[in-house]
Amino acid sequence: MMNIGSFITDEKETYGIFFDDYAQSVTDKFIREYKSLREVIERKSIPLMYENALSTPKLKHNKIKFLPPIVNPTKIMCIGMNYRKPYPVDGKSLSNPENIILFGKNSEALLAHNETLEIPAGDASDSFDYEGEIAVVIGTQARNVSVSNAENFIFGFSAFNDGSVRDWQSHSIYAGKNFSGSGSWGPWITPLEDLTDLKDLELTVFLNGEVVQKATSNDMIFSIQEQISYISSIMTLNPGDVIATGSPDGTGASFSPKRFLKAGDDLEIQVSKVGSLKNYI
Repeated sequence: MMNIGSFITDEKETYGIFFDDYAQSVTDKFIREYKSLREVIERKSIPLMYENALSTPKLKHNKIKFLPPIVNPTKIMCIGMNYRKPYPVDGKSLSNPENIILFGKNSEALLAHNETLEIPAGDASDSFDYEGEIAVVIGTQARNVSVSNAENFIFGFSAFNDGSVRDWQSHSIYAGKNFSGSGSWGPWITPLEDLTDLKDLELTVFLNGEVVQKATSNDMIFSIQEQISYISSIMTLNPGDVIATGSPDGTGASFSPKRFLKAGDDLEIQVSKVGSLKNYI
């Protein structure tokens, strides 16, 4: 299985292929032709990229600095309330939404694998939460796509932390979801062709080694295909765009007393058959 993503080696931003304990970068000549991984996906040149990167030296993971897999997506869309919550939160019963809840995230809010998340300044630090999610990366431009055809527009999958400042989110979702460096995604993208069934992707989130969130893609209220179809009915999804598909029960806000992130915590978001995104606080 060849995963793909972006990283820094020898102080140079590059991209290439990832295996369990090493990465291989494309050549400088290849980067001159395809400036970013997004462009490789847009131009359907992944096989060429594999061939090119396989000819270069193997770089141990501890010798590179991970970047978000696509460093310049045109958009990052997030789905809210997409798993059933077993009990009320803040005294409110969270019934199943009738429609997909959609909001956007800025690239600036998201860091890479192994990076340290930024605790928001001031009062915002009091309600800084994690949300483990399965991320979908689009492979082909999509507009007004049917649910039955939506899978054809997927490039691959990644792990995602939709970092949230809950007190801000209650008055402005956009603000609460977009504190700089509050979330992350990665470590890489696993192409769809390497996965057998979209329904059995399993998401597990560990906070300081303890399992706090666990669900499968089958538990979603709105399927991945429904999400792609819905978003594409509103706007054009471009190659390299990211959809974070919602977070199951077990975030810090659902604990009693609440368990928000604090300095020294370590967070790991694992998506089966894809990879494990680790960050420190």
